[in-house]
Amino acid sequence: MLVIAGIRMSGSAQFAVMTKKAERAEYTVCIDSGHGGNDPGKIGVAGTKEKEVNLTIALKLKKHLERQNIRVIMTRTDDRNLADANATNEKISDMKQRVAKMNSEQPDAVISIHQNSYTDSSVKGAQVFYYEGSKEGKMLAELLQKSLIGNVDPQNHRVAKANSDYYILKNTSAPTVIVECGFLSNPEEESLLISAAYQEKLVEALQKGICAYLVEH
Repeated sequence: MLVIAGIRMSGSAQFAVMTKKAERAEYTVCIDSGHGGNDPGKIGVAGTKEKEVNLTIALKLKKHLERQNIRVIMTRTDDRNLADANATNEKISDMKQRVAKMNSEQPDAVISIHQNSYTDSSVKGAQVFYYEGSKEGKMLAELLQKSLIGNVDPQNHRVAKANSDYYILKNTSAPTVIVECGFLSNPEEESLLISAAYQEKLVEALQKGICAYLVEH
């Protein structure tokens, strides 16, 4: 299948994006870096804060996509949440502000970066979630999952998973996915997730999956 080949072959999907881009307005992708500010997200076994890993990966992905002339919107670019100053519930306010920003520019896709955690420290592996019933979201999630497996961890047997509960997935107008890059509760994977070299592999895989989706979109 051409799309899968595009994921595995260096530069092919990106070239296709550049070719197709000439036929339409530029592509726009919104990258959401989960948590931030006084919300650290998951805490790794060695003390790694999810919010910091999320932001680092999100900023690197931004640079990679911009090199392909893809317009990128970020929900945050520093260590803060998006809640209103006078919000009685910061978490709800933060989520609403994120969704408002995601919807405001009508992007072609929304990528929300997160890290996972579980009580069993042996559990590991990246997994992509999409809104149940979203055909485009499922396509995006499956392409990203395949790219993460093919380019980062061939031993990962997880599949893209539908979800009907996550606020961001339910309330965005564009195809939206949540990318759980790995498990901070797994000591080995936590070490990888804070490694610059491994982060680069993750970002390259995400870029290839996004470009493959934009070609099909």
